[in-house]
This record gives sequence, structure tokens and C-alpha cells, in this order.
Amino acid sequence: MGLKSEAQWWGTWGLSALQAAARSVGMGYSANSTPSDTRMVEAAGTTVGTEDMTGWKRLTGESKRDLNPIAQRRMQELAVYQWKTSPLANRLIELPLAYLLAEGLKVDIGDEEAREWIDRFWNDPINAMDLKLPKKVRELAIFGEQCWPVFVNEFNGHVRLGYLDPGLIETVVLDPDNVEQPIGIVTRKNKKGQARRYRIIVNGPEDVFTQRTQEIRETFVDGDCFYFRVNDLSVASRGHSDLLAQIDWIDGYENAMFGELERWDFLRAFIWDLELTGATPEEVKARAAEVKTPHPGSVRVHNEGEKWTAVTPDLKAVDAEKNARLMRNHVMGGGTIPEHWFGGGSDVNRATAGEMGEPTFKIFTMRQRLVGYMITEVLRFVVRMRIIAVFGTEAGGNGMLEDPNFQPVAVFPELTAKDTSKYAAALSQVVLAAGSAIDRGLMSEQTGIAMIGLVAGQLGLEIDAAAELEAARMEAKARQEEDDFPGFGTPETDKKDASGD
Repeated sequence: MGLKSEAQWWGTWGLSALQAAARSVGMGYSANSTPSDTRMVEAAGTTVGTEDMTGWKRLTGESKRDLNPIAQRRMQELAVYQWKTSPLANRLIELPLAYLLAEGLKVDIGDEEAREWIDRFWNDPINAMDLKLPKKVRELAIFGEQCWPVFVNEFNGHVRLGYLDPGLIETVVLDPDNVEQPIGIVTRKNKKGQARRYRIIVNGPEDVFTQRTQEIRETFVDGDCFYFRVNDLSVASRGHSDLLAQIDWIDGYENAMFGELERWDFLRAFIWDLELTGATPEEVKARAAEVKTPHPGSVRVHNEGEKWTAVTPDLKAVDAEKNARLMRNHVMGGGTIPEHWFGGGSDVNRATAGEMGEPTFKIFTMRQRLVGYMITEVLRFVVRMRIIAVFGTEAGGNGMLEDPNFQPVAVFPELTAKDTSKYAAALSQVVLAAGSAIDRGLMSEQTGIAMIGLVAGQLGLEIDAAAELEAARMEAKARQEEDDFPGFGTPETDKKDASGD
């Protein structure tokens, strides 16, 4: 809601949600405030970033791809408010999270000692990654960004993660020579007028940056942090909520649902209409003064001079179900969530439901890869800090950081259980087709195995065509040698058999 223009923001649609959100964050919004007497003013002050460095100028140009600071904070507050109060917004956040992390994940790393380092980090009572990782991924979707300050034990290199509320981020400073690369975080000032400056972690030596970028990074003296963002552009410094595009529409949908509740109350209401035949105005007033509403199940006795009728309202309302479905599908379609995932089964059957889910799982897979990258970056940092603590420098590890055995990898389970029956049938057909093509000289054996491997991959079996062909040839040769075992079918035995001896 309300990220389009100030005029739209103060429109009647968004006003109720703004009031509720303002009360929830203590903004002191008054119901009597109007656009003419309410003015939003950003706090005075300045933030020292790369643009304020005398003599420095971006080579890559200025970026205008971010929301202004007020709109950024408003987006975050409204996104978390919608997640808390709207079932529809809550599902847009929680459904992808459940598919990503409901079954957990595992970390693969070749070196056993490095695995112990990672296990100690993961199970640290402060880190508690099994408990906190779902919260971090959830808030990445809600706020659009995550900042995790790190605390490193200088003696043994053990790493612990902190958390910085995205609402406290004032500025994300970008590399003046590479606008795609964030290099530092500046927080909003606290009550004492103090702001903290965190250096964003890059898993590599500082000389990956230019000299002047290194000098700027040296000004971030309050610690190091990880910073991740989603729904951003290459030239933007901040991330955006997954709910940004839907906030206004979700608010409209919720208002419509509350309107339907009120309409249902009106539809259930009725009044008693008492008609007095031939009565004078004075008699009508006298009867009105003495009449009482009948109790349920009671009996009324009267003559033909009175006529009692229960009258219900006829609101001539449009078909609310169609309108609600239209609005709901508009919101869920923007989140790439099928209709039947939110109780709207309609005419969906199993076949169509499976086809409708494919775009959703593609989107979930993209987010899964991003979360995997985030976890891998943190674990690489854990390994780096251990090596630096033991050897003094990264180079002191004799290339350990480049060793594949010291490269952690986050491994996720399958997003959904696959229907193996159709892949098994396809595998059988591909094997027959590939064998026929090879026999006719239309295809090489390696290409045939590669085709089979494509289908086998859908069943979770990865096949290296070249290695598999070599192994198959060696097994065929071994079987041939067993078939040619001496003593069976040799010329000498055949000659004896022919002579009858």
C-alpha cells in the first residue's frame, strides 16, 4: 500500500491500513488527520558515504533505482504488518519458506576437520542455525534485505552471528568503482546521535578492491557484517519486500472481505412490518406505543385489522464470490502462487494442478539457490576465520581455501516429491530408442548414454556419459574373457568329440 505517490497513499483505500500500521509502530497517527494538515518530514541530518568524500566521484554514475528512505521504511513496516494480519499476505511469505526449509538442509565439505568447524558454528547456542535460519529467510522475504554482524574470536577464529533490524539501516554504501558491489552499512542514529558503520564482508583479500575503495572501507570501523538483498536491480543499493507489488491489492482484498462480513450481517437482519387496516393516525400511534417485538416461538393472535410481515433487506449486491476470486488471483498470480494453494480448488484436478505448479517451483528454486549462496558464503567465512586464526594469514594455509575439500556446499532436499512413474516409463522408451539408433549407426554410444542420463537425472541419478561408457566397455570385456575360459569349446575337445573317443 502506498508506495506509488503521496496522493494515492492518502487515498481512502489505504487510509485504514495506514492507521493500523501507524499505531503498531507508534507513529501517533490521528484519525482526524487529513492530507491538508498532515505533513511527513524526514529527520534532519546527513550520512557520510562515498558521495561525501572530497575528491571522490562515482565512475559508474548515480543510481536512482532505490525507494526514497521514507518509502523504504514504510514498505518494511507495512510488509510486516500485512504478514501479521492478512492470511493472504502470510501465505505469500510462508508457503515458499516451507518448501525451502521445512525438511532442513545439510552441508557438504570434504575435510573432516573443516566439518567440525562448521558443526561447531552451526550448533553454537547463540547461532542456533536450525532455529534461526527459517526466521532469517522469512525476514529476507518480508523486508527484502538482511544484515548479520559477525563476532569473531581472535584466538580460535570461532564465528557468531548477530542481527541488525533492516529498519535501522540508513544507507548502504556502494563501491564507487563498481555500483553493483555494496561495501558498507551505515545505521540510523540512536538516541545519543550515534550511527554505526559496518564493513560488508567479501570472502577474499581486500586487494580485490581498488585502492580508493579500500580506503573507504577502512572508515567502517564498527565491525564486519554480511549483507544480502532480494528483488533489487544491479544499480540499486537496497532490497525490496516480496510483498511490495501486492501491498495495495492485499489491502483492497482485506477491505472487501470485511465489507462482505458487514453485508452478511445486514442480510441476516429483518424487521417486523405491522400494517393496521383502516386505522386512524391516532390509533396507529397508540398501537405503536403498546406493541412489543414477538419472541422466537411465540404466538400472535389478531384479527383481520392487523397484518404482520417479516421484511428482509434486498441489497441488490453483485456476485461477491467472483469479485473476491478475481482480486485474490490477481494477488496470488503476482506471487506466482496457484489459486488452489489458497483454498480455491474450483475446477482444478490433479493433472492441471501439476502443470500449474511448475512456474511456482521454478521461482522457489531461484530463491533456494540464493539462500544456498547466502549459507555457503557464511560457512566459507567460518572456514577462513579458522585458517587465519591457526596460520596467521589466509596465505598461511598453503592454498587450503582453494582446496575443494575446504569448500562448503549447502545441499537442499527436493522441493517436492516427484511422480517417478512417468519418468520410469520415459526411461524405458529412451533406452529402447537409443539402443535402436546405435544399432543402426545413427548415434554414438556416448550420445545414447547422455540421452539416458537426462531422464535418469529426473529420478535423482546423475550419469557422466563418458565415464559410464568406459565402465560399460570394461564390464563387457570382463564378461567376454569369462566366456572364453580355456577348456570349453577348444579345437582339441571338439576333435575328440567328433572321433567318438
